Amino acid sequence: MSKQRLAVIGLGYVGLPLAVALARHFPVIGFDIKSERITELSGGRDRTGEVSEAALRASSLSLTAEPADIRGADIYIVTVPTPVTPDNKPDLAPLLSACKTVGAALAKGAIVVFESTVYPGLTEDICGPALEKASGLKAGHDFFLGYSPERINPGDHVHRVEKIVKVVAGQTPEVTEILAGIYGSMTEAGVHRARSIAVAEAAKVIENAQRDINIAFINEVTMICQRLGLSVHDVLDTAGTKWNFLPFRPGLVGGHCIGVDPFYLAACATHLGHHPEIILAGRKINDQMGDFIAGCISQALDDKPSDVLVLGLTFKENVPDLRNTKVVDLIEGLKKRGHRVAVHDAIADAAEARHEYGLELLPDLSKGGYDAVVGAVAHADYAGLDGAELARLVRAGGVIADIKGQWRGLDLPGSLTRWEL
Repeated sequence: MSKQRLAVIGLGYVGLPLAVALARHFPVIGFDIKSERITELSGGRDRTGEVSEAALRASSLSLTAEPADIRGADIYIVTVPTPVTPDNKPDLAPLLSACKTVGAALAKGAIVVFESTVYPGLTEDICGPALEKASGLKAGHDFFLGYSPERINPGDHVHRVEKIVKVVAGQTPEVTEILAGIYGSMTEAGVHRARSIAVAEAAKVIENAQRDINIAFINEVTMICQRLGLSVHDVLDTAGTKWNFLPFRPGLVGGHCIGVDPFYLAACATHLGHHPEIILAGRKINDQMGDFIAGCISQALDDKPSDVLVLGLTFKENVPDLRNTKVVDLIEGLKKRGHRVAVHDAIADAAEARHEYGLELLPDLSKGGYDAVVGAVAHADYAGLDGAELARLVRAGGVIADIKGQWRGLDLPGSLTRWEL
């Protein structure tokens, strides 16, 4: 087993931690199409914050942006993103591009494993033929397919790839056992052998769809509570005293998984002639949340055009990932209501924010006098602010808008208005 040569395709939030973990047990080459990504990783820097400089420098992982360097591997593990189009349809371009790259490198007997979230059947019905076309080989005969869904939770240093159960499925029982051996050597939690690739695909896509639906329910409850003049956090704290109440919290549901994956399941269902009502209803509610919150904050400002400071732009606290962040919806909602919006993020990349969203991030928080400060993302830098520091940012009589409930325990000067979900 130790002689198996592995190639991990895509070195983002999922691929890099996986490649580093596997490199402790196998010869592994990490490939990414972005040469600048390879350069920074070679220098010991991971901008995602998932792998430390010490771990990168200590790893035996080889890094390359050259497709020719991945030829002859025994196992290819594809971890590229699976986004959606502007009209929320599956965008398979990154996946098909990876298939083309891997297909050109395939040799007989190789196994191609996909970790990217897809809908059931996609690995065998779409990726398999794409690999065949690029390689001239036959899936299930000359090379074999596998699926092992990623379960990376960005910013979570407890549920890391080495600590979680890895689901594996192969095109044949023999391939499943090979994958179980490879992934089993890496994770302390063991592996689960799914009955088929399609079962593993379905399991992965419903994991995130289930979470999306649960949060959508809480978000809808939040909308009701706002109309009742109640804080949903107070309501949830009280409901949470029951032993079997599920501890979901309201907020902006973005990112590259929960805010995207349900659309893959919905597309599959629609293709089969089933209209997925609950899945799409959950997505609709969560996609409306940014504008809803903007409206609530605007009401707290008496709907007068105001200067608003938004703290946080990334899709999640304490991670620099800006992909599919719904804070953008909040910002646009405030702007369309006539407010002037400034944005600060303690850990996001300013150039990426400018390129992806046309937003200029404030370099610091030296300026004050805003009519409202909005805690949009609970980065540690913001959750640690005290009442005096928040008061410095806001004019007398201004609004402290707490979306995440991160400042609920703070005493604020009496001149300030507190708003929270």
